[in-house]
Amino acid sequence: MSGVVKRYRVMALAAGVMSLLLWFVELPVVYLIQDPELTEKVKWIPFVHGYVYAFYVLAAIHFTAKARYSIKQMILFILAGTLPVASFIAERKVARSITLQ
Repeated sequence: MSGVVKRYRVMALAAGVMSLLLWFVELPVVYLIQDPELTEKVKWIPFVHGYVYAFYVLAAIHFTAKARYSIKQMILFILAGTLPVASFIAERKVARSITLQ
C-alpha cells in the first residue's frame, strides 16, 4: 500500500500548493488588482489547479478504498482538497497514521 500512500501524499501537497496559488495569487490579481498584464500572467493557475484537483480526487478515492476508510472519511478527504490548508492537514494525518502502524 506504500505506493498508494505516496501517490496520495504527493497529490495532496500538489493540490494544496495549487489551491494556495489560486486563492492567494490568481483570485486577488483578477478581481482586486485587475491589471490586464498580471491577469495574463496568472491565467494558467485555474487550469492547472483543475487538473491537479481531479487527480487528487482520484488519489484520495484510491487511498481511502485501499485503507478501507468509510464513505464519510472518503468525502472528507476529497473535500480537504477544496480548502488551501486542509489538504496539508489531511496529508499529515495520513503520514502520522502510517508511521504509527
